[in-house]
Formats: sequence, C-alpha cells, structure tokens
Amino acid sequence: MSSPKGIRPGRPGPGRTRDARPGAPTPVPAPTSPPHSRLRRLLHQDQQDTWAVRLLPRVVFGLAAAYTLFAIASQSGSGFVTVCALVLIGGLVWLLRRRAQLLLGLGSTVLTAAFTGYFSAVGDSARASTSATVTGEAAFGYWALAGMALLGAWMVKDHPGRRGVTVVLADVILVIASVVGMFLPEAGVPVGFLGVLGVLALRGSSAKAVAGRAGRVFGRLRTRKASDPTDS
Repeated sequence: MSSPKGIRPGRPGPGRTRDARPGAPTPVPAPTSPPHSRLRRLLHQDQQDTWAVRLLPRVVFGLAAAYTLFAIASQSGSGFVTVCALVLIGGLVWLLRRRAQLLLGLGSTVLTAAFTGYFSAVGDSARASTSATVTGEAAFGYWALAGMALLGAWMVKDHPGRRGVTVVLADVILVIASVVGMFLPEAGVPVGFLGVLGVLALRGSSAKAVAGRAGRVFGRLRTRKASDPTDS
C-alpha cells in the first residue's frame, strides 16, 4: 500500500506527532495555582509551606518600612531629601550587589568626601577664619582627588590587584592629608595629591611591570654570581 503524496513512510503526518503513537506517555502540564489559592496559603501559614512562612514576614516588614519612610518624608523638606537619598543609595547597593569592588570604591569615596569636608571646615573654624571660600576650595580639592583615585583605579585595563582596595588606600591617605591640612592649610591638598598619585602608581600595572623587570635583573645577577668560577 503506497503512502499518501508528500508524506514519507516512517514519519508522522501533518496531524500527528511522535508522541501520539499508541502506548506513548502523554505529557502532563504543570499545575498552576490560581491567585486565591496563593492568598489562602499565605493566610493559612502552614509550617510545612516554606513559601508562605517566608513571605509573610517580608510583606509585613516591607509595609512597615514603606509607611515609616512615607511618614518621615511628609514631615519636612529635609526629611523628604533624606528619604530620597536613602532610596537611591539602597537601589544603588542592590544594583551593585555583585560588583563588590566597585561598591567598596564608591562607599569609600563617599565617606572620604564627608570626612575631608568636615576636617577642612574644622580647621578653618579653629583658625577663626570666617571666609567660606577657603573651606570650599579645600573641600573641593579633596573631593577632586577622591574622584581621581576612583577613576584612576578603573582606568587601568589590567589591574594587578583589587581595584576597591586601591581606592580605599588612596582615600585613607586623603583623610590623613586633610588632617594635616587642619594645621598646615597650604600642604593639605599637595600631600593628598602626591599620596593618591603614589598609590595609583604602586598599585597599577606599571609598578607590576617595573617589579617584574627588577626581579628578572636580580635573578640574572644571582645566576651569574653562582656560575662565576672565580668565587669558588
């Protein structure tokens, strides 16, 4: 008996599939629970149902946090700005949760900007200076150096170490320089600039290359001394 035109023997026809053979198991679709059953599971709080047990505290604390932030933001303009800043910081931390080094560098830069601005203001007030321009110039100088450290750590293509650690080291030197600037205002920003430049040079790829070349040179000198017959 010849097969119909256009259908080869041994292959399923247009209206049949391979699973439609006699005795083949038919796939069972996964059961989907309707929304009202999920709500019932959430309210029932069965101890064996881990989904419902974990979700209820999250919902309660989430609603409490949202109401608290709304109450703080509606009190005053400064409260609204604070809540917006906290939301932005929280969103940034959530987005960068898998970029630990970048998150470490950004956090260190923000803290350094706060500390250097505070120390520069304290230094000016201790010297009984009423000029706000001097404070602003010193603070902006430290902030520019903090941004320089952050950008310098990520501008190197092949960084030999951890970039966030490099930013933290440069920021620590900046804070120390701001403390020096409290007593010597003319030396604060230059000391910070030299410190940041030194950290970026020591932690960068150029320093690694120089150290590798120096190691190779010392290795050659040692092999020459070991193979020199006059020493024996």
